[in-house]
Amino acid sequence: MHIRPYQESDETFVIALWQECELTRPWNNPKSDINRKLTTQPELFLVGMEGDKLVATAMIGFDGNRGWVHYLGVLPTHQGLAYGRAMMDEAERLLIARGCPKINLQVRSTNAAVIVFYQTLGYEIDEVISMGKRLIPD
Repeated sequence: MHIRPYQESDETFVIALWQECELTRPWNNPKSDINRKLTTQPELFLVGMEGDKLVATAMIGFDGNRGWVHYLGVLPTHQGLAYGRAMMDEAERLLIARGCPKINLQVRSTNAAVIVFYQTLGYEIDEVISMGKRLIPD
């Protein structure tokens, strides 16, 4: 798998991957999320390519204090091939290069398999409550 920054021609394939991986929710418009990301650190929006097929994504950000990873997804047909690990390795590399001391990410509490995946990469459950407030409706 080759990892590269997102290109505008990837949009349809990215959204299809997110839907197949069940990453989208009715209250989050994936096109809006992509457009927002492209206004801030667009080079940290990555896709994984197998030949000319888009098989993985990761949307990364750094606010100067913490790094974040959103929309890490690998096509179900390509899971188990270490593509998720490769995407996270690249996310960590890019964040370390920016001086990022810690990565945070959110996983739905019901997604046990993904929690185990991150634990095998050295991530630990932080004893915090994630809170949010929608400022701009999708």
